[in-house]
Amino acid sequence: MQSVLDSVAKIWGEFFKLLKYIRVWDVIDILIVTVLVYYIYKFIRDRRAGKLAIGILFILAVTAFSQIFNLITLKYIMQNVFQIGFLAIVIIFQPELRTMLENVAGDSLKGLRNISEQKDKKQVEHFISEICNAVSEMAMSRTGALIVIEGTSRLGDVIASGTLINADTSSLLLRNIFFNKSPLHDGAVIIRDMKICAAGCILPISTTLKIDPNLGTRHRSAISMSADSDAYVIVVSEETGVVSVASKGTLRRNYDNVKLKVELENMYNEMLQSRRVKLGKRKNASQDNGSDIKTVFGESGDDK
Repeated sequence: MQSVLDSVAKIWGEFFKLLKYIRVWDVIDILIVTVLVYYIYKFIRDRRAGKLAIGILFILAVTAFSQIFNLITLKYIMQNVFQIGFLAIVIIFQPELRTMLENVAGDSLKGLRNISEQKDKKQVEHFISEICNAVSEMAMSRTGALIVIEGTSRLGDVIASGTLINADTSSLLLRNIFFNKSPLHDGAVIIRDMKICAAGCILPISTTLKIDPNLGTRHRSAISMSADSDAYVIVVSEETGVVSVASKGTLRRNYDNVKLKVELENMYNEMLQSRRVKLGKRKNASQDNGSDIKTVFGESGDDK
């Protein structure tokens, strides 16, 4: 027993000796790598990339095996595989990498940046009310609808596939667009900066996501769009009148007017709070320089 305690004490002594050589930057380095590994694992775990990652680990294991036992032919093959391995990984993981890069910088909706701090609450309430009223009316009449609320990821390529409208969001206009005799009713409406930017837009359907094949085209498009960007997508089923909301690649169903209103309010309140924090820092910096900054949402930028 005493020998075990002596061994433990010796190990602890060596450990504390090593601590003297650890710098603050070494700790920061380890923490950053830990966070990156965690988010990479989380990203891979929830997507098709998980199976591909297992395949890559298997290839690494085979390579290590060939190196250890000096299997000349197998080692030669694996060395040539790794010469083009990086390019192959980029091609194979292209859908997942695109999703990650589109969402990594997104922390708030740019669609909220076109109004002043004093007016934003009333305009957001009016906007949500118009959306909910239109969706409720279309659900009652079983009018199919697909409404995309743009987030940080700009949807210029999707907007280009439809007809530009650039009008204030209103219940009447939305219902007219999705009226089954309207030439634009089959496509999606894109809302940017709380305005109806375009209608009749074509949404891509992902070939990499596992989507229930029993879902219709509208629901599949909604899931794909929300997975490839940070947009919120509202769907009204033409067959059943059921209202669904897609976000972050997940579809939630059976929304009524009240539930949808709460969902949209929570979404916008969260994004507004995040935006206020950033704009508050800008305003303080501007005051230090003796200038006045106007707090706005919706800075100009490229559509794409």
